[in-house]
Amino acid sequence: MFLSRIALDTGRRETLRALHSPRILHGAVESAFPGERERRLWRLDQLGGQTYLLLLSRGRPDLSGVQAQFGFADRPWETKDYQPLLDRIVPGSRWQFRVVCNPTRSAPSVGGKRGRVEAITIAARQREWLKRQGERHGFDVQEGQFDVVHSEWKTFRKENERGREVMLLQATFEGVLTVCDAQAFTALLTNGLARAKAYGMGMMTVMRDA
Repeated sequence: MFLSRIALDTGRRETLRALHSPRILHGAVESAFPGERERRLWRLDQLGGQTYLLLLSRGRPDLSGVQAQFGFADRPWETKDYQPLLDRIVPGSRWQFRVVCNPTRSAPSVGGKRGRVEAITIAARQREWLKRQGERHGFDVQEGQFDVVHSEWKTFRKENERGREVMLLQATFEGVLTVCDAQAFTALLTNGLARAKAYGMGMMTVMRDA
């Protein structure tokens, strides 16, 4: 696995358009890999006033196309081996984390059938949702040690400018977690969390908590 980061030039019109359309960035990410398409995790991050595209992939990417379209000519991307971090995931270890994801639930329906999927919009219920995800994916988060730091709706066209309009709720969680099941948590880091991964959600990044 490889973790890559590239700075995006928000002074360019093409970049601003892409930032408002996850579909465009999804296509740019896919263009960085030859051969068959597979799921890659990506998200946008802000650090020190700079916007970055983060990318987690099984193969080493060629982000020259992304740099030409949305980046800086004099600021190449960075790629590092992700395996050393994965090797440090052990039960009981504590990690600072950040994840941007799409918290949803299935609404009740008549006749016992599965209801339609709807967004969870209330912060307290979003936190409860993440706790339940932790039970499934091998980590524990305690009240007071994490929070929803940002939540917003993303609206864009799915295939092209004439395609179906999509609305997705994007929630950003930050805090500290404890690993309970190393195998399950490693799978979460490499495969992502919940829905809308193609549109920049589900990628959790971690840093060892001192």
